[in-house]
Amino acid sequence: MRITFCLVALGLVASFAAPASAQLALSERSESKGPATDSRQPVKEGLLFVGGFSAGLFLHESAHMATGAALGARPRIDRLSIPLPFIVVHYDPVSRRREFAIASSGFWMQHLVSEWLLTAQPELRRTATPFRKGLFAFGVGTSALYAVAALATTGPRERDTRSLATSLGSDGVPEPAAGALILAPAVLDLYRYYRPESGWARWTSRALKALSLGLVLAAGK
Repeated sequence: MRITFCLVALGLVASFAAPASAQLALSERSESKGPATDSRQPVKEGLLFVGGFSAGLFLHESAHMATGAALGARPRIDRLSIPLPFIVVHYDPVSRRREFAIASSGFWMQHLVSEWLLTAQPELRRTATPFRKGLFAFGVGTSALYAVAALATTGPRERDTRSLATSLGSDGVPEPAAGALILAPAVLDLYRYYRPESGWARWTSRALKALSLGLVLAAGK
């Protein structure tokens, strides 16, 4: 069983995404075209941002489902309330290596999406692309949320970082180590968002993401 913390993060972002996007849109119009010509534009900007964030959630969970199906774990979606609703992906018991791959796949998808966004559009922060910014925010925010839970070793027993930690090596590793592995690329990608010219951040982030993928070989059998 897998529980994602993403819906909590989605609710938090949705609470301020629309006002922030609205303020940006109004500022841009006042500087370039004078009086606002479309009062619906701020709402559209906010909805696009939340839409991008929601797309990130869909991709994260789809990666868990696809990997679970490919590894013969028969994944299925359910709901759990503790007390807020969470998306839960149940699947059959598998080997520790397959467990690691299934638990990691959501983060691997986030890495792939972040690399696409920051490579195809290095100046993402300065562009009027709220959907892409929402997609990027999902990856960074969700990684941070999982990392905090891992570093504090708290949260639902089924959290992905706990599965990562227990699957590595012959006896597992401390969960904070798994949290650090998830957090480091997210911090570097956020740095790249503000400093797209930074070569060291770009390649260090990519190296850590490759390490995360390669660790499947270090997982228990």
